[in-house]
Amino acid sequence: MDILNNDENLTLVDKQNGNLALKLFTFDDLSRFDHIQRVNYYSLIWIREGSGQVKADFSEYQWAPDSLLAFTPYQPFMLSAKGHVQGISLNFHPDFFCIHKHHESVACNGVLFNNIYDSPVLKLDNNVSKQFQSLLKQMKDEMMHGYLAQQEVLVSYLKIFLIAASRKKVQQQPESIEISSSIDSEPYILQNLKQHIEKHFRSKHSASDYADMLNISPKALAKATKKHFNKTVSDLISARIIIEAKRELYLTDKQVKMIASELGYSDEYYFSRFFKNHADVSPQMYRETVGFNRASA
Repeated sequence: MDILNNDENLTLVDKQNGNLALKLFTFDDLSRFDHIQRVNYYSLIWIREGSGQVKADFSEYQWAPDSLLAFTPYQPFMLSAKGHVQGISLNFHPDFFCIHKHHESVACNGVLFNNIYDSPVLKLDNNVSKQFQSLLKQMKDEMMHGYLAQQEVLVSYLKIFLIAASRKKVQQQPESIEISSSIDSEPYILQNLKQHIEKHFRSKHSASDYADMLNISPKALAKATKKHFNKTVSDLISARIIIEAKRELYLTDKQVKMIASELGYSDEYYFSRFFKNHADVSPQMYRETVGFNRASA
């Protein structure tokens, strides 16, 4: 039996800012996901029935019945399938539950999320599926009735869900725990730095901007990034910009000039030189060899 009726769409909204906090809904087609998604919350999509393909970042992956797909905020993805599809989507905003803050207790950062070169697809077994079914049923009940300490209870259910999914991911892909462990060893200031870069890389390209946000001197921040990443702050910013540029070139047919503008570059030719210096090929050559033109050919 399905956990939710197809017409149910349960959403909790943050009363302070009006943003989505937690959302749970069922679907029986891919109309919500058949175009590029780039949302500001975490997405967990449990495919109960059907099979198809997900295009995310720079790769395409296949999914089968009883698969969980996991995406971070602003990570672009889109789904396609032939035939019937049925599933459940669970979304939560970082303000509702911060995986960075709770990484020690949940350990999903770098396992389920924030590992763009790994597959977002997790194949579930019968035991995990039953556990998910029970958890989502309890979450649905809590969201519908709004009991005392509702958020605390929902966060507890969400934690268990993420832990169960992370354990299954590590069983299937043991190497993912190495990424999670490396994140654990980073000083909190550098975890904050990466979050700030993720939020502001389109508009702020200077290392001093991020030092100001973190209330630390540029010299001290440079020393920390060199020690733990063997990179400069500028290297980290540039790498994030290049990742986003590749995503846009791979997934869309936007003109290079538009991509440059969206990434904070008013001069298309300067951006093209910047891209080539870091990717070894021009934006157009990247698109023609691995990007949208090739993918749609």
